[in-house]
Amino acid sequence: MSLFKEMLRSGESLFRDTVVLDYDFQPKILKYRENEQLRFAAAIRPLLEGHNGRNVFVYGPPGIGKTTACRHVLKELEEETDEIVPLYVNCWKENTTFKVFIKLCEDLGYKFIQNKKTSELFQLIQQKLNKKAVVFIFDEIDKLEDLDFLYTLLEDIYRKSIFLITNYRDSYSELDERIRSRLAPEFLCFRSYSEAEISGILSERRNYAFSQQSWDEEAFKEIVEKCAEAKDIRAGLYLMKEAGNIAEEKNSRKVLQEHVAAAIKKADEFRIKPMAGLDEELQLILNLIKDNSNSKIGDLFAKYTGLGGQMSYKSFQRRIVKLDEGKFISTEKVSNKEGNTTIVSYSSEKKLTEF
Repeated sequence: MSLFKEMLRSGESLFRDTVVLDYDFQPKILKYRENEQLRFAAAIRPLLEGHNGRNVFVYGPPGIGKTTACRHVLKELEEETDEIVPLYVNCWKENTTFKVFIKLCEDLGYKFIQNKKTSELFQLIQQKLNKKAVVFIFDEIDKLEDLDFLYTLLEDIYRKSIFLITNYRDSYSELDERIRSRLAPEFLCFRSYSEAEISGILSERRNYAFSQQSWDEEAFKEIVEKCAEAKDIRAGLYLMKEAGNIAEEKNSRKVLQEHVAAAIKKADEFRIKPMAGLDEELQLILNLIKDNSNSKIGDLFAKYTGLGGQMSYKSFQRRIVKLDEGKFISTEKVSNKEGNTTIVSYSSEKKLTEF
C-alpha cells in the first residue's frame, strides 16, 4: 500500500484558488512597487484638492507590474472617493478613437450607443466627466491606430490625470507634437524584478493558490529561475499553474521537479494574449504566417494583398509587431546583399526564455 500513500484521494486537490494565478488578478498588496504607486498617487493628488492632475508616461519591459500597479492605485482611489472617476482602457482591443469612446461610454453606464457617431459619443463622455474629476489609464498605447481621442480629452475634459502605459520609451516620440505639448507628462520607468523579488511574488501567489506543503522546494526554485530568465512574472504564473495541473493528473500529493519539467515542455502553448481575442484582420495575418512560416515580411505583405488585404504596409508592420508581442509569432531582423529585412515565423515551438 505504500506505493499509493502519496497519491491524491478522490475529491482532493493541490489547488486552493487558481484565480490568483491569472495574469489579471489584483493582489491586495502589490509587492516591490511601492515607490511607483506613490508616484501615481502624487500625480492624482491635485484632483482631490480641486485642481487639474498631472500626467504620467509609464514604460518598461512586459510582465513587470506596470498595469497591475496602475490598476491597484485606481482600486484604492475608488474606495477612497466618489468624486474622481477611474477609467481603464486596454488599447490592444480598443485601438481607434471610436472604439475608445465606446468603451468609455460603456464604463460610464451609457446604453444603446452603437449607432452614435464619434462626436456624439464624446459629448456623452464630456457631459458626465466634466461634473467630476477623472483618472484615465490607457494601456498598450503603442497598439493604437489613431490618437485623436487623446487630443480631444486633453482639450475638453477639465480636471483629469492621464496615464499612458507602454513597453517602449520610444512610443512617446511617436505621439503628435500637439499631444506631447499638452500632455507634458512625468516619465516613470519600471525596472525589471530581481530574482529575489520574483521569488517573493511567486511565493505569495503559491501560498494563496495551493494547499500547504504541496510544493517541493527544489521544484519551486526551478520555476523562479525560469521566470527570472524570462523576465516576465506571467511566465512564472503560467508554469506554476501548469505544473500543478500536471501533478494532479499524475495523482501526486506534491508538485515535483518532474512536473515542472513537463510544464516547461508545454510552454509552446503559452500565449500572453488569448487567440480568441484577436480581431479578424489579425487572425487572417496569423493564419497567413502559419502557412508561410520563416518568410520575409515583404513577401508576407505581398501574399496578404494578393488575398485582397486593404491595409498599408506600415499598418501591416504594426500588426506583425502586435502578434510578436503576444507571442503568437517570432521575428528576426537579418541583413543580406539586398539589405535589411525581417523574417517572420509562426511560434509553434519556442523556449521559455523567449517569453
